[in-house]
Amino acid sequence: MLIGAALIAGCKGKKSTEMTQAQKDSATLAAQKTAQPDTLAFDPATLPEEPEFDIVTTMGTIRVKLYKDTPLHRANFEKLASHRYYDNILFHRVIKGFMIQTGDPATKDPASDASTWGQGGPGYTIPAEILPNHKHKKGALAAARKGDTANPNRESSGSQFYIVQNAQQCAQLDGQYTIFGETVSGLDVVDKIAAVATNAKDCPLQPIKILNILPVKTK
Repeated sequence: MLIGAALIAGCKGKKSTEMTQAQKDSATLAAQKTAQPDTLAFDPATLPEEPEFDIVTTMGTIRVKLYKDTPLHRANFEKLASHRYYDNILFHRVIKGFMIQTGDPATKDPASDASTWGQGGPGYTIPAEILPNHKHKKGALAAARKGDTANPNRESSGSQFYIVQNAQQCAQLDGQYTIFGETVSGLDVVDKIAAVATNAKDCPLQPIKILNILPVKTK
């Protein structure tokens, strides 16, 4: 199996040339937040440079920190989480000794065709922010994407991400995918999720769901 195929988002959304429009959409959402303060789970504008988030799953909580030097990915993750985009999304691809992947909104619908999982997203991609100082260490938080043939600029999926479970096996991905954060606690939960039984397409036999993703309150 091609390693790249394991992390392809398969998103059929618009190309990153429209990221400017996505940024405009973010500004619109911010304006709506001002007018209707109860529409968001939290205000991204109040977060620190490197915020921490609790990814609360049905198998436990994974706490991640987002990097300040990948601002497009950080802002996008904050925006989606604030709108509860990830609530009830499943981990649709789990490979023991490699990584766990989630973020396809199609997985929220139990009646959806599971064979299409991994192709969904918010309708846009994010320009690559691949930096040499970020490696695929255990717990690294990285954006999924289409393969190089269809995606030579290595643009990231607008919502799908993966968490590294085995650094040695994922090291070959360094320099190819945007790593925009890391796990600060809950590596045991990553291991538990990675160990579940899966089908031939690496989809867990029993659903593993993200209940919510919310920022950790700073003192």
